[in-house]
Parts: sequence; structure tokens; C-alpha cells
Amino acid sequence: MKAILDTHAFLWWLLADPRLSAMGRSVIEEPANDILVSAITGYEIAAKTTRGRLVLPGRPAAFVGSRVSSEGFVALSVNLEHAVRAGILPDIHRDPIDRILVAQAQIEGLPIITADPLIARYEVETIW
Repeated sequence: MKAILDTHAFLWWLLADPRLSAMGRSVIEEPANDILVSAITGYEIAAKTTRGRLVLPGRPAAFVGSRVSSEGFVALSVNLEHAVRAGILPDIHRDPIDRILVAQAQIEGLPIITADPLIARYEVETIW
């Protein structure tokens, strides 16, 4: 199985946060699964750090890159097709970062590990 992590799921996994669901945790823990982290997650983490809404033990670029690598996750770039799809999605979610994640999940055929109920309203499989 392949799945993409929403930003909060990525951070909760790294921090062993109990808010990560048991189902989400089991999918991430399964060695046979490919877990993807979108480039937009790196952007969101860096932006939140810059605005003081998130504190990391180091610079965002080093933190995100090293954690994706050390956890055995796969980085997923944002391409033009993803961006265009995000722009034409129904206006359910106003957060452009989440819209990119939905578009990536739809185009790449991936479920999203997320607690966000608005994402579940799109035509995309969610895991929580």
C-alpha cells in the first residue's frame, strides 16, 4: 500500500503524539507500505516555523529532509498537474495546502492519512 501523510500526521508520527490514530499509526508502521510526504508539507512546516506557530529542533529544511529520510518515507514533488487540479477542486476546503494534498492523492491514487474532516468530503480515500 502507498499513502500520503497530511502535515499533522507527519508531525504527530515524528513526535509520537497520541493524537495520531491507531489506524494511521498501523499503516505508517507497516514496513511493506510506502509512505509519502509531499513537498507542500515541507512548505507548511517551514511557514509555520517562520511565523512562530511551530518550534522545531533545528532549521526546517534540515528537520524535514532528515526525518523523511530517516523514517524511510518517500518525498513527493508538487507538479503542474497537481497544482491545476488543486485549483479546480470544489470549494470545500479553503486551505491551499490541503487542496494540493487532495489533488496529489487523487492524481496519484493515494489515500491520505489525516484527521481533517473536510478532506474526507472530497473524492479521495482517507485513513484515520
